[in-house]
Amino acid sequence: MPGNAIETEAIKYTGSKLKLLPHILSLSKKVPVSAENPSVFDGFSGSTRVSQAYAKNGYRVYANDIAVYSKFFNTAFLLNKKEPEIYQPLIDHLNSLAPVDGWFTEHYGGNENSNTAKFPWQKKNTRRLDAVREEIDRLNLDEVTKAVAITSLILALDQVDSTLGHYVSYLNEWSPRSYKDLKLTVPKLRGNQQDNVVMNHDIFEALKSLPDNIDIAYFDPPYGSNNEKMPPSRVRYASYYHIWTTICLNDRPEVFGKARRRADTSDIAAASVFEEFRRGPSGRFMVIEAIEKLIREIRARYIILSYSSGGRATAEELNEVLNTYGEIIEIEKIDYKKNVMAGMKWTNDWIKDADEKNFELLFLVKKRQEKYQ
Repeated sequence: MPGNAIETEAIKYTGSKLKLLPHILSLSKKVPVSAENPSVFDGFSGSTRVSQAYAKNGYRVYANDIAVYSKFFNTAFLLNKKEPEIYQPLIDHLNSLAPVDGWFTEHYGGNENSNTAKFPWQKKNTRRLDAVREEIDRLNLDEVTKAVAITSLILALDQVDSTLGHYVSYLNEWSPRSYKDLKLTVPKLRGNQQDNVVMNHDIFEALKSLPDNIDIAYFDPPYGSNNEKMPPSRVRYASYYHIWTTICLNDRPEVFGKARRRADTSDIAAASVFEEFRRGPSGRFMVIEAIEKLIREIRARYIILSYSSGGRATAEELNEVLNTYGEIIEIEKIDYKKNVMAGMKWTNDWIKDADEKNFELLFLVKKRQEKYQ
């Protein structure tokens, strides 16, 4: 049976499941899984903390996210089979490079002597970024080694930024950490023994690539905000973390606005049905229809679904979907504001509290056999 190690490493990330990891793993242990090779599908990997935790607990992980930076993180943490110290000479070499003025400095580097910031990094660190990123491409590394190098670079940049944790706006004054010098370190890797799988697909395309015998599917879709005044672009992860995409691809894209976002993260270009705030022709919110399709099409014996109280999906609709395609075995309510966790045995109890804010619900669902495709 899988163990309980949950040490993970990631960037600052809106909606991070770091605090939920013990609860997610605890629920996973309550269901029967394949004895020798338990498997899990993490459909919306994001910062990859959940995928990392499952891998460290002995599961074979099928990790997917449409974000390219998530693919790089997953490749580094899930596909690496070497001991971490193997990468130390590479990291030392990247740290030794002379700074250069390049594309990243031009667009994202601010003057450290200025009283106002409004840039994500000080120029001394974007010059290091420019040098390191060009060298990574020049070295022509294999896929996993390149992913390790870029993951190391992004983790280092995350430690010296001047933001609130996202990249749609920047602080007016330099943060204390932005004065630190950029220094890469070897990520907290492990030599994976299991053959994990990393995908970079739309979620419904990813479902088609899965085998039929997945034990557990974990879903944490990026629910659209229930704030009617919130522009849709401001809750899209493509917008929040556009800079990580650019660092991964090193494609020097067209940028726009004060935050110098990638053009492909605009409202028109970066739409996701799970982040929609509109109702469809049926009168239901489009996001709940997407969740229903997700639950219906997944070929897994058990499902763990994260639900945020700030999400667009209504409690009644979500409850109906889950009970249509599965049996709700257990629900855990995690209230961050009150710092309490309560287990709910009756499947309708949670609906009574659905108007409360700042809590997360974890549903453990057994997929109905007649709905299992």
